[in-house]
Amino acid sequence: MRIRNNRLPGSNAAIASGALLAAMGVGLDAIVAHILRDILKADALAAFQTATRYQLYHSLAIVAAGIAARVFGNGSEKRYLIAALLFGLGIVFFCGSLYMLALGGMKWLGWITPLGGLAFLGGWIMLFVAGASHRLSA
Repeated sequence: MRIRNNRLPGSNAAIASGALLAAMGVGLDAIVAHILRDILKADALAAFQTATRYQLYHSLAIVAAGIAARVFGNGSEKRYLIAALLFGLGIVFFCGSLYMLALGGMKWLGWITPLGGLAFLGGWIMLFVAGASHRLSA
């Protein structure tokens, strides 16, 4: 496989933002494990832990999509970056709303959570489309 000299600026942003979001997820998980576990009710704690887990998974997916955008050619770079963007939106809406619900009990945020789930699904579908749309060159 030949690595392209890809200067698509979004790939660097995806890799950097995915790494930052992963670091934030680790930090938030540590906060819940060491500080909030005795403060939050069981359902709020579970929601917070779900949010950190999904944030970590999808942060890694953002990094992977950014790397794939740099490595693979044939016009699929933008599809990988769209996948990364959708994963990021999923983190903001899905994880962000769960964090807010767990910490503040703002029930009106509940309608935002499914939008984040749809963004996650869209990201995985776009990642599939990007991967299926190119051939590896030797």
